[in-house]
Amino acid sequence: MPTTFVRTLPVVLALALASIGVSAVAQTATPATAEPTTTEKVKEAGKDAVDATKTTTKKAVNATERGTKKAWNATKRTTKKATNATKSVAAKTGDAVETAGHKTADGMRSTGKAIGEKVPGTAENEAAKK
Repeated sequence: MPTTFVRTLPVVLALALASIGVSAVAQTATPATAEPTTTEKVKEAGKDAVDATKTTTKKAVNATERGTKKAWNATKRTTKKATNATKSVAAKTGDAVETAGHKTADGMRSTGKAIGEKVPGTAENEAAKK
């Protein structure tokens, strides 16, 4: 074997192994500008849809809570007003009934006195004669 052959053999083998390694790396590496696969696109769209749903749901919950609070406060205010109006009307009705009762009683006493003055033998009749 010539010495040049022995010296060139390791160089040739090194180049051969290096070329195999480079082609293997080239096959497994994806370029930075490669288009995403359909699966990746679907996963990303699904993730976006979930995020949008979460955001929208959170907004809807907040709006519902605000609306419920406003309705509750309005109900409290209206109930308070209705209660106060009912108390006021009840007081006025009570006063009117009391006044009417007193007037009726006074009228009945006056009528009884007038009748008693005309009936002989009653205290009113005797008082009217004096």
